[in-house]
Amino acid sequence: MLDTFATLTLQLARAYGIGIVIVALAALLMPARMAVVFADFERSPALAFLSALFALVLGLVLIVLHSLWTDMPAALVSLLGWFILAKGILLLAAPEGLLKIAAAIAPGLIRLWGVLALVLGALYLAIGLGGHAFAST
Repeated sequence: MLDTFATLTLQLARAYGIGIVIVALAALLMPARMAVVFADFERSPALAFLSALFALVLGLVLIVLHSLWTDMPAALVSLLGWFILAKGILLLAAPEGLLKIAAAIAPGLIRLWGVLALVLGALYLAIGLGGHAFAST
């Protein structure tokens, strides 16, 4: 199940997993601080714009480097790249919608979001650390 075609899939899965787990732990350990971050994000159009540009560039780079749909691990890694690109586009085209969602997340819901993110991060870490590449690209 964790076999994949490309070594890059495993490397990106590890990186995604580590990053997602770090953010999840911040949400779980400091929900009030995360609520302030979300509120500040909503009040700052410049921050939203810069975040959109960052997400656009990151999403495009990930899609160009890894657009593999050969197996489940590769598809999950590729899907995250497309998700990041979509987030960047939405932040540029319709920031109000995403910012309202972020502002509506109360500190109690931030912990739930943190748990969900922790599960997602663990999934990517399991792929990255437990997977096996049967060919190298």
